[in-house]
Amino acid sequence: MPKISIIIPTYNESQHLSLLLSDLSSFNKDTEILVVDCNSEDKTRDIANIYRANLYKSKKNSRGLQLNIGAKKAKGEWFIFIHADSRFSQNWLKKVKAAIKEDENFIYFFKFKINNEKIIYRFLELFVNLRSFIFKDPYGDQGLIVNRKTYFKNKGYKKMPLMEDLDFIKRLKNNVKLKMLNIPIYTSSRKWEKTNIIFQAFKNWNLRKRWLRGESIKSLYIDYYKN
Repeated sequence: MPKISIIIPTYNESQHLSLLLSDLSSFNKDTEILVVDCNSEDKTRDIANIYRANLYKSKKNSRGLQLNIGAKKAKGEWFIFIHADSRFSQNWLKKVKAAIKEDENFIYFFKFKINNEKIIYRFLELFVNLRSFIFKDPYGDQGLIVNRKTYFKNKGYKKMPLMEDLDFIKRLKNNVKLKMLNIPIYTSSRKWEKTNIIFQAFKNWNLRKRWLRGESIKSLYIDYYKN
């Protein structure tokens, strides 16, 4: 039984998934890789098969559902939930293993980095990491490292297409301590490249505020993916 299961939700992620699975391919002996795909129309599933990831299908376009399917199929003692456009630095797995061996009672997340050299992204990284360190509110693109027992004890991700990460973290914080690792995870800058970075940050903040007020996920989903 592998100690660590890496769970990746996908939808039309062939461009990024190949890079991530290439990064993870050298750790096949130490990890179990699960790709949970939702009706991709590109080569996402083919790429998962090429890299011999465990491929599962989700009938609904819901990242929360996909993550939960992955957790239920996983065999590891620890789960790492990451997005398909994530990348890792060298020796990341060795450092993760050292952290969870030292203290199994924490839930861990990675240091936020953006895979783009523009200076403006350094300010965004600084803001996100400072907020995450102080308030312990990581987002899904920072990854989440959770012990199997802790995940199921806290009922895991809900079947939500959006805000599934915030919902899960909110419930976890009532029972378990979170800790940011000094290990970077690199995420694609694609969602900020389509619009002004300040506008996108404000939009995300406003969506989170509306969700906390109890606005429907359906309404937020429409606005989030609206061009």
